[in-house]
Formats: sequence, structure tokens, C-alpha cells
Amino acid sequence: MRILLLGGTTEASLMAQALARAGLDAVFSYAGRTDSPVAQPLPTRVGGFGGVSGLVDWLRDHRISHVIDATHPFAAQMSRNAIMACAQTGVALLGLERAAWQPGPGDDWHAVPDVAAAVDALPKAPARVFLAIGKQTLAPFAAKPQHHYLLRLVDPPTGPLPLKLTTIVIARGPFDVAADGALLHDHAITHIVAKNAGGMGAEAKLTAARARGVPVILIDRPALPAREVVATIDDVMIWLGHADTERGV
Repeated sequence: MRILLLGGTTEASLMAQALARAGLDAVFSYAGRTDSPVAQPLPTRVGGFGGVSGLVDWLRDHRISHVIDATHPFAAQMSRNAIMACAQTGVALLGLERAAWQPGPGDDWHAVPDVAAAVDALPKAPARVFLAIGKQTLAPFAAKPQHHYLLRLVDPPTGPLPLKLTTIVIARGPFDVAADGALLHDHAITHIVAKNAGGMGAEAKLTAARARGVPVILIDRPALPAREVVATIDDVMIWLGHADTERGV
């Protein structure tokens, strides 16, 4: 058994710890979109594979028997590539996918299918928007330059941003409700735009928004082809046939 763990999430880091505890032969892969990725207890590679064909070659060259896709729910292209490459090579594939967020009492959420719809959902009048979507999909929001955008990024931008009015905060999650409540207050935020990533690491802004009555425009996850998916690290270890005794499996 040799495992490729596609990471970049909190769950992936916890998965890496479980694999290391079990003494399994595994490689952790980062996409390389942050300057200082979290150190892992496994051999680590950084960067893309070169599409489906490149991933097929890598799986064969490194004799991978199992792939665990624990990428971000919006890293859809990587997940699609993994599905296709594993189908071509016969490598076993499992998605470790956290549940999407669900609205509760007091939430003012507006679900939209994609980034373009999120732009359309913003008001015409100038607003102060916490744009909590990372730096990869900022350009469409330039269509509404009247708004002031608050960006929270892991790394400082290396070039000019496509948005005219911005404030940038450099921070790495997980975040807590008190700090995110202060962030919304200090920047007089009137709207939040976020991706429905799920998980605990970035949920604090939604709880803070509920407390302050701030509306949230929440972008739906991209659709993926059918694949086997589990929700917990314990389930992944069972799939691999290895009990994680420290976690009590």
C-alpha cells in the first residue's frame, strides 16, 4: 500500500497525522498556493501534477495504490483530475469531504450557484463587503467597484489586485467568533460573501454575522462526478484497513 494524500485543509492535516501514527507509506501533496504551508508528518510535495495525464504518470511512477482526496471543497479541478486519473490507473480513490454549512435560526443567508451570481447579489448602493473567498476569484467583483472590500488572505498579495477599494488583513485560520465579530465591527461590514466550504476552521464569521444581523451571500459548492466519499478520518482508516488506535477506531 502506498498512499497519495491530496491536502490543503485542516482535515487533510489531521489525516496526515493519522497516517503517520499508523506507520503507513504516504505522500502529502499541496497545491502550492500559499507561501508557507503547514508542515506535515509525512513526505511532502508541492505543486500541480500537470493535469490528468500528469497525475496518471505520477501515480504510476510512484506506485500509488490509494488516493485520499482531502482538498478544499472548491478545489474542484483537482478533484475531477483525481477521479479521472484513478479511473485510468485503477488506483483506489476516496474523498474525505466535510459537510456543507446549513443555515439555522437567525441566519440571513442567500445561496447562489457561483461567483458571478454572488456579484449580482450584491446591492447597487455602496456597501462594505467582507469578501471571504480567497484571492483566486476576485476579478469578477471589479464589476461593482462602488463597494469597499475587506479581504482576509493567508499571504500578502504579490501584485496589484483587481479591486479598487480594498482593505487587506493577513491571517491564517482557524478563526474564532469573538475575533470575527470584532473584525465585522471594526470594518463596519454590511455584507459577507463566502464559499460554502463547511468545517469548523472558517465557520466563525457566519456565527458572528448571525449575532450582528449581517447578511451572507453563500456560494454553493461546485458539482463533482460521482465518487466514494466519507466524512471522518476514522472512516478513511477503516477504508484503508488500519485502525487508528489513538483515535479509538
